[in-house]
Amino acid sequence: MDRDQMLEALRDVQAGRMTPEAALKRLAMAPYEDIGYAKIDHHRGLRNGTGEVIYGAGKTAAQIAAIAGHMLAAGGENILVTRLDGEKAAQVEQAVPLFYDPTARVGVVNRVARLLVGSVVVASGGTSDLPVCEEAALTAETLGSRVTRLYDVGVAGLHRLLSHLDELQSARVVVAVAGMEGALASVIGGLVDCPVIAVPTSVGYGASFGGVSALLSMLNACASGISVVNIDNGFGAGYLANRINRMKGIDEA
Repeated sequence: MDRDQMLEALRDVQAGRMTPEAALKRLAMAPYEDIGYAKIDHHRGLRNGTGEVIYGAGKTAAQIAAIAGHMLAAGGENILVTRLDGEKAAQVEQAVPLFYDPTARVGVVNRVARLLVGSVVVASGGTSDLPVCEEAALTAETLGSRVTRLYDVGVAGLHRLLSHLDELQSARVVVAVAGMEGALASVIGGLVDCPVIAVPTSVGYGASFGGVSALLSMLNACASGISVVNIDNGFGAGYLANRINRMKGIDEA
């Protein structure tokens, strides 16, 4: 249960649409639920504004489905499951309602349409960065942000990026995803007045060291206003972008 759902429940009690006992039952599950191999944090949405996210790698399909099922029983919506491969997704889908994006390797349990607000731009250096980009974009969208995708606009053809200046300069936050030498983030940082979240990817030839080269370039970017997440961490970038985009005082349709 997140803040909006809790507020709705309290308003239902106030208006007489829900009994205090029913509201208490929903609140009783708020702190966490111990199911043995996992302690499900039902209270996270109230504290952080966003419910718990299930990390799919390393978990069995049965574990993912069970965790998601308990979250559903507690009123969970748009439950993100990251790093979920297609085989596990097919099994999870048999137990809970699941939307699955194979490019992003992200699943959304009990996907519910919501009003998308603000403006997050996700830009990629190349098409090979697409899985990380889509992980970021789908995360931000699922959490309620309006996302514009600008793909394959890397510095090898700078005119491709400059043709999208309007979208970049109207964004509240830009996620810049790039492998190789990771120069895209620094270039974008010099063009916009909003925060830039740089995501190094493991795309590149031998001396890219699995994304370390791009990571170091982004950490040493000469443009100001750039923060850097871990290699291939599209989820972390999308989550942070949504939080910046939806900061109190700028949340508007």
